[in-house]
Amino acid sequence: MAYKKFNKSKLASSLSLILGASMVTPALAAESESTENVEVIEVRGIRSSLVKAMDIKRSSKGVVEAINAEDIGKFPDSNLAESLQRISGVAIDRDNGEGSRVSVRGFGPDRNLVLLNGRQMPTSTGDRSFDFANIASEMISGVEVYKTSDATIATGGIGATINVQTLRPLNNPGRTATISGKLLDDTSAEDGDITPELSGMYSETFADDTFGISIAGSYSERESGNQRAEVGTGWRTFPARINQAFPDPNAAWGGVPYENQINRPDPNSNDVYSVPQTTIYRFEEQQRERINGQLVLQYAPTDNFTATLDVTHMSNEIDVQFNDISAWYTFAPSENVWTDGPAAAPLFYSEDYEANGIGNQDLSMAVSNSGTKAESTSIGLNFKWQVNENLTLELDHHSSDAEETPNSPYGSSNSLSTAGFVRRAAATDFTGDLPILAVRGSRGVTKADMLVTGSFFRNEDNRAEIDQTQLKGTYELDEYGSIDFGVSLIKAEKHNRAVQVQRNDWGGVGAAGDLTNIAGDITGVQDKFDDVSGGNFEDHPDGPDGFEIVDSIINWDFEALRAFAATNYTPAELSGIIGDCGNLFCASTDYSADTDRFVEEEIVSYYVQWSYENEIGDMPYDLHIGLRYEETEIDSTSVVPDYTGAIARWEGDTEIVFEDQGVRSAFSKSGKYDHLLPNINFNLEITDDIKVRAAYSETIGRAGYEDLQGGTTVGTQFNRGGASGNSGNPDLEPLESTNYDLSFEWYYSESSYAAIGWFKKDVTNWIDKTSIRQELFSIRNPVNGPKYNAALAAVGGDAGQQRQWIFDNFGDRPEVFMEDGKIIIEGVAEDNLLEFLVTIPDNSDIENKFDGFEFALQHVFGDSGFGFFANYTLVDAGDDFNNQVIAATEVYDNEAIIGDTNDDVQTGISDTANFVLFYENHGISARLAYNWRDDYLEKVGDDTGANPTFVEAYDQLDFNISYDTPWVEGLSIFFEGINITDEYRRKHGRNSHQVLNVTQQGARYSLGVRYNF
Repeated sequence: MAYKKFNKSKLASSLSLILGASMVTPALAAESESTENVEVIEVRGIRSSLVKAMDIKRSSKGVVEAINAEDIGKFPDSNLAESLQRISGVAIDRDNGEGSRVSVRGFGPDRNLVLLNGRQMPTSTGDRSFDFANIASEMISGVEVYKTSDATIATGGIGATINVQTLRPLNNPGRTATISGKLLDDTSAEDGDITPELSGMYSETFADDTFGISIAGSYSERESGNQRAEVGTGWRTFPARINQAFPDPNAAWGGVPYENQINRPDPNSNDVYSVPQTTIYRFEEQQRERINGQLVLQYAPTDNFTATLDVTHMSNEIDVQFNDISAWYTFAPSENVWTDGPAAAPLFYSEDYEANGIGNQDLSMAVSNSGTKAESTSIGLNFKWQVNENLTLELDHHSSDAEETPNSPYGSSNSLSTAGFVRRAAATDFTGDLPILAVRGSRGVTKADMLVTGSFFRNEDNRAEIDQTQLKGTYELDEYGSIDFGVSLIKAEKHNRAVQVQRNDWGGVGAAGDLTNIAGDITGVQDKFDDVSGGNFEDHPDGPDGFEIVDSIINWDFEALRAFAATNYTPAELSGIIGDCGNLFCASTDYSADTDRFVEEEIVSYYVQWSYENEIGDMPYDLHIGLRYEETEIDSTSVVPDYTGAIARWEGDTEIVFEDQGVRSAFSKSGKYDHLLPNINFNLEITDDIKVRAAYSETIGRAGYEDLQGGTTVGTQFNRGGASGNSGNPDLEPLESTNYDLSFEWYYSESSYAAIGWFKKDVTNWIDKTSIRQELFSIRNPVNGPKYNAALAAVGGDAGQQRQWIFDNFGDRPEVFMEDGKIIIEGVAEDNLLEFLVTIPDNSDIENKFDGFEFALQHVFGDSGFGFFANYTLVDAGDDFNNQVIAATEVYDNEAIIGDTNDDVQTGISDTANFVLFYENHGISARLAYNWRDDYLEKVGDDTGANPTFVEAYDQLDFNISYDTPWVEGLSIFFEGINITDEYRRKHGRNSHQVLNVTQQGARYSLGVRYNF
């Protein structure tokens, strides 16, 4: 059969005409001179955007989704991530109520590659995930999400490759300009002001459209906040079973005996139970200032050559303040009411210190004031040359950098704590979504009760650079199709530095009454959570059993408290890392005194892809067979603290600390890997309206930079549960995925279609967190030796009684003494070496199989102006997390679960759905959008028992409406609302009552005007 050139269907031709209608060129105008009575209909707005996106989807080589600007400079949502969540299979992570990062088909942000104009961009964080909150949507003309692989597209995304496209003047000949302004009211802020957002874009072509320039810029301020309830460092999990290796659960710090409990899991069962570390209420305010700018110059002296120079700059300044109030549990004898197993949680957890002869514990209140600034600049140069009828070449180079630096003299993060030692007992009610904390002894707590306790002031300096050069080409083989080929060189550098000034005076310094005159108002606690329901504590002043619901907090003035503490509580002799202000109450910029890590990554890629079009019978098809080869080299160097010779000091009931000795050690390590990655995409047009796609590919997903950084870092403060640390692994292999896709698409009218797709991914080389116990630095542990064991046998598991017993019986020894009214017990040679539980990333040999279905429907109701699009993605990731499995089975020897693991359970996988209803007619454009994401496992490995974090199902309702005014051409007024039903986010552990975090984030509204001219 003779080769027949593929011809577009009538529908495809109509779509292309509509797509180009809004960008009418002088060339089209010239053509019209020879054609009489030709009427060009310009389609704009929501429907135009949907048609453009549908045309991209239909004409693509594989499974591709797209979002386009409704008009130039007008993207559908105020945030790119919030637009992307409308695409089937795409879910977003939110930071302070705003979309920041995206997951695709269940694969988290680090498993998706984000490109800007086809270029890999640096990030200011430790991972590879681009934060969409840094870029204004007004800068964007479109976004394409490639769900299947194409050899011409950079690899690195297993879920998808996302290409963000910015404006190009020669794509829109003539003059286009738009300015807009809006006022934003974020209801999540406690006392926030209405803030402005301004943006503008100017684009024009000259000299018969051979030269073009576009300038775009935006400025926005946002004042926001959130109200959070948390369970500190999580929950500690233990087996209910009592056996020979673990005869007394209370012997482990946090364990609860079977006696004096209500419904505590039977010690003869295979159940597990968990106890909370703390209950914290945190109230945060945040101010953000974002500035974006872009300049694009294009020159096309001939029809065959185009040169493009673009410069993009993004900056995002964030200042954060918070006040919190917390009660930390010491795991003294407790009386609790438990849920049923198999993973039991306390509905009501209580510790009575007074009844057990234990001294008062602290009610802590901390304050913070910090700031960061993220900046990114990209300079790109592109030359596209059609050499002849058959050969097209493209050379692209960009140099881009990103950095996140401290933007406050007090550091990029900090916390200054105070405490009143007034708690005679504490309890938390976990029966509601919001945990309710109550104590005995806090009634009427004043500033006079409070002492300054511990603090930290941390600076982090994160920088990244990428230089990338790409040479691409296409050669037409006439009746034999075409060949795409290319080579790419990437050099990426990641530099992370950190220094922390820390004080460990958790027992308090100074005297009661010192803080009486420090500025700070006292406000309520429970009334701030007006969207979340709490537990069942009786609503009267004394509460059950004399407990008083914690309902007041001192909102310290950070600067006043810090200055007073620096003046009055700075020791005469300072050791360790000192702040730039000369004491321990500010941040340091001496990064050489702490941690310095550097990773360099070089990637060389080659690709070739053959594309061919023909027919099977009367059915046109196109076939794309590609092969991509990538070689990657990694060099990692690090300088980290060496604590050899440090002395561990048991300074409080739950605090053991050791100080930095000022010694640093350097490490270096390299890694290398290469991959040959094939892909096949086959598309068959069964009828003019129905298209079938099938695809096979192999892709990789590279490890995050944080995992590649070498050197072991440890925390200098720990509790009786043990010390911990982290180490990177530059020799990590990337994830490898074999992908299968099959989809059916029915384009049944000009602007409507339905689609169903099936996908399957077999993924190996998962990067797991392996924990190993190591005796580092030869530090002796004061809670693991003869004195501690004797105290445990004499008075039981309560830390306060143990410390007092050791002081009473060993007070004549130099390692046991009083300091500032506190008992200090230092580790000595007779004690055992301190073991660190060091977490190291490593490749797993487990293969995981993912499969799922995607459903999408877009429908426009004729000329009524009404329409909708909806999608649903169903993902199956295999086994669910087994809540009865405790990772540390070698410690607990729980015979019911020994040998079982959760190693093959993957995180971030969830079903998603979206529904958007729109209307566009008579100058009115309106959209109501509903987004839903099912619950999912976010991470594992928290605290004792490698506990999971589950994110509960979340839905959100947004809207926007605009009106094109008849009295001024080009002027429109718009009104937007985000999260208009005030939904909150909640995370829990093995049981829904094991709350980890509840964040109330509020709604935000904006009113604005937009003018096109």
